[in-house]
Parts: sequence; C-alpha cells; structure tokens
Amino acid sequence: MTVRYTPSTAVRPVPEVTPFFHEASHTWTYLVVDSATSRCAIVDPVMDFDQASGDTGFAAADAIVAEVHGRGLTLDWILETHVHADHLSAAPYLQEALGGRIGIGAGITEVQDTFGKVFNEGTEFQRDGSQFDRLFEDGDPFEIGALEVQAWHTPGHTPACMSFVVGDAVFVGDTLFMPDSGTARVDFPGGDARTLFRSIRRILSLPGDTRLFLCHDYGGEGRQVQCMTTVAEERHSNVHVRDGIEISEFVALREARDRSLAMPRLILPSLQVNMRAGRLPPADEDGRVFLKLPVNGL
Repeated sequence: MTVRYTPSTAVRPVPEVTPFFHEASHTWTYLVVDSATSRCAIVDPVMDFDQASGDTGFAAADAIVAEVHGRGLTLDWILETHVHADHLSAAPYLQEALGGRIGIGAGITEVQDTFGKVFNEGTEFQRDGSQFDRLFEDGDPFEIGALEVQAWHTPGHTPACMSFVVGDAVFVGDTLFMPDSGTARVDFPGGDARTLFRSIRRILSLPGDTRLFLCHDYGGEGRQVQCMTTVAEERHSNVHVRDGIEISEFVALREARDRSLAMPRLILPSLQVNMRAGRLPPADEDGRVFLKLPVNGL
C-alpha cells in the first residue's frame, strides 16, 4: 500500500513522504525524500518474521529498496523512533542494500541494559549503543539531503523514544496514534504516563497543520488504516490527550488502560533483535541462531 503526500504549505519545508504498510504487524514505514537533492531517509523499517517457524524474510524491505532504486535516490539515514516491541527491524538489511547510517535515541543504552539482563546476554553483548551509527540526544540537528531535521526526545512509552521533526512533518513513533486510538502504552520498563503526557504536549505545541506520521494504526469502526494525522486533529479529538484533558486525568486513564492490555505478540523476538539494531543474535558454532524465551514473564 503506497500513497504519496504532496506539499500543502509554503511556510515550512515540506518533505515528500511515501508510507509503506506492513499488514502483519500493522506498522507504517516511511520513505522521506528531499526532492531537491534526491536524498532520502527510511523510518522504522520492518523485517518479515514468522514466529511459528522462526523464518525471516525481507519482502517488505525489498519494496522500499525497489522504490529507492527506481527513483534514483541516495539513502542518508535509517531512523528508528524507538526499540520496537511489536516487529523486528530491517535496518541492517536496508543498510547493506542501500547504504546510509542507522540512528536511534541515546536512551537505547538504558533499554539495552534492562533487556540485556532480562535475556541473560552476558558481557559480550555491548550495552553502549555501539550497534548503531548515531545516537541522538534531544535537539540534535542533522540533514536529509538539504532538509534540516531535529531529533526530539519524547520518552514515556520507552526511554529511547525519539520524534524526528522534518519541516512540516513529524515522525512520532508510538507516542501518538490516530485520534480515536489515543496514545502509547507506558507499562514497559522505563515507561511513565506523566513523562508521556509531557512529550505529547511538546509535539502538540507545533502549528496545527503539522503532519504527524504514526508508526502503527489498527483501523477503527468504519475506517481504514491511516498513517497520518495533524496536530490540530489530535488536539481536537484525541481520546486520551485532546485539549482540556489534564495530566492527572491522563495518568489515571492511561494506567487503567494498560492494566487491561496483553503483551505484544512479538515482544520477545523483537526486543532481542531490535536492541541489536535489527541484527539477529550471534550464531552458535554450527551456524544456528536462537532467540531466548524467558519463563514466567519478563
């Protein structure tokens, strides 16, 4: 599923954004293009993974590779908005095929420390973020071609959550969903409802026509999946954080909601792979790769 959004305002730079929907994980991946230089970035790419068989694949990533090659683009960045718990990243595969640098928030080190212990990874697993090419701090600037980008640390869902502000567009990861779906859960290690509320209000302080590109959507009553909303729409209609909802009300609502949620289906394989920047754990002496399954929960 591919749709292009064309410029809607002359006030701010308007990057061209092509979304790709991964139906099995309900994940949106984005190709962000600076048309002036034909340089681009990819946000939140997905590796295909069948949990029952353990088979991996790259059909979703190959569709993006074909788009990049077909348009004669040069890849500058592969950006992760956070360490995903519901899909496995295809970042290394795309880097091998297209080049570019893999970037994530500097909070990855906290996530690695937490889950390095959960999965008993031992001292050979580096917890310093060195699996990634760039660790972004809040406010760090960088470029996609001639487009200026700013990394915003927007924690609350996870400690490593970053939103990437590119002209009139923001790639918000799991921090926000469509207005009828609300906001990210906060019951993962390092999550916090008050912190998430503050992160969201920061995003919603941007101009009302700012486009917000989401990492997931599951559809709703009478509507198809969507990848984009706006600051104005979120402030008017978001069921968790629309204007008028105070932080105490949000915290009570969010924490009650989280107590009713099951863990994501792919959380165990996803965390083990994504804290390694999308790489599988090291193979054993026979060349076999294994993922661990902690017993009695995390």
